[in-house]
Amino acid sequence: MSGTEPAARPGAAELERAFGDPWDPANPVGHAATVAADERDEVVAGGERLLDAYGLGAEFVPVELGGRLDRLDRLVEVVRTVFRRDPALGLGYGAASFIAAVNVWSSGNDDQRRRLADLLLGGGRVATLYHELEHGNDLAGAAFAARPQADGTLRLHGHKEVVSNAERAEAMVVFARTSDAPGSRSHTQLLLEKDGLPADRYRYRPRFPSVGMRGVRLGGIEFDDCPVGPETVVGRLGQGVENAFRSFQITRTALPAMATPILDTGLRTTLRFVRSRRLYGGHAGDLPLVRRTVAEAFTDLLICDAVATTGTRAVHLLPGTTALYSSAVKYLVSKRLMDAMDRLSVVMGAHFYLREGEFAIFQKQLRDLQVVGFGHAARVVCLSTVLPQLPGAARRAARAGGAPPLLSRIGAPLPPLDFGRLALAATGPDELAAVPARMAEELAGSTDHRALA
Repeated sequence: MSGTEPAARPGAAELERAFGDPWDPANPVGHAATVAADERDEVVAGGERLLDAYGLGAEFVPVELGGRLDRLDRLVEVVRTVFRRDPALGLGYGAASFIAAVNVWSSGNDDQRRRLADLLLGGGRVATLYHELEHGNDLAGAAFAARPQADGTLRLHGHKEVVSNAERAEAMVVFARTSDAPGSRSHTQLLLEKDGLPADRYRYRPRFPSVGMRGVRLGGIEFDDCPVGPETVVGRLGQGVENAFRSFQITRTALPAMATPILDTGLRTTLRFVRSRRLYGGHAGDLPLVRRTVAEAFTDLLICDAVATTGTRAVHLLPGTTALYSSAVKYLVSKRLMDAMDRLSVVMGAHFYLREGEFAIFQKQLRDLQVVGFGHAARVVCLSTVLPQLPGAARRAARAGGAPPLLSRIGAPLPPLDFGRLALAATGPDELAAVPARMAEELAGSTDHRALA
């Protein structure tokens, strides 16, 4: 498919119908098949074929390049359908490529954007090579090197680990040190296509086993004096940290939002379980403690959905403050999701860890959800990003006019997704911070809600 041809516009409803009834044991992409594949450390094969037929890669490509990506909230809605069935399929097949691609959409040149768009529209994958185990989330400490040469080429040395689809991806976005000098200008991003690399200059490291997302192929890659051309540089030399921080504003917002249906599946499984159990002469679901736990988990789901929806729409409407909102979304949503699932596991009792039977999907979703808390960016990293920005946000809130009306209107029109407007740190007024004060003023003047004010 050409990068300039318009793509068809199927959506979440079509994808949901294609997945079918998750509780049907004969469904090749139902819960039973998903759990069986997870026991083999795989994603269900039928799920990948289904997403190939749907053309999920087009969801990650901007419309101007022939894809369907024009609204972040719409993308989240589509990918949620996959996470609801199998988070490992959602991450391994799709979201992992999205994490890498955002760097190119925001900072790459026209040729890089076109090539990557064609790859994704054709069903290919792209991996992100950020992490080195010895440096964790410390990007500035990354030692993997791309050493500039006199002729303008670079030579790659070192290894990257915990890479989704390390072997399966046809392309990679690599975060590499290009200078030994300290500071934020010592690293660069590179867009590499494997068919352009000498095969004897890189090799794969063994797959990493994991407790959650077991179907995601987490591996590593090691390079030994591998030459690459100057055309692989994304943005400019030394711009890698800046590129990454800009893309994080999109991914830290979108990935937790995509993961909220894990709790939805946990709730549905718990309800199915308690309705089938009888205790003390009645249904387990009639017990006050069970009812309260389920109600609280449902409330948490609504809160997570509201926070995530506001965050995804803010990327369009308030890009100047997305640096603050995105980290807040990642921290708050992932924590509430995990806490709610933990409480539901108490209701499930001994069934919460059973790996076979009707309710085995619960233990898989519970394990997979843990990755949301630390995968891509740890919650503590997001919290450390938010805290230094709070004093400035509080000062600017005084001159804020309040959140745009369209921010909370689900489905309402949005301006185009403009990566160039994303600021590295929140600079504009914190419009959301002004909302509580404005609501208090409105409630104080209302005779119906004076007690709430």
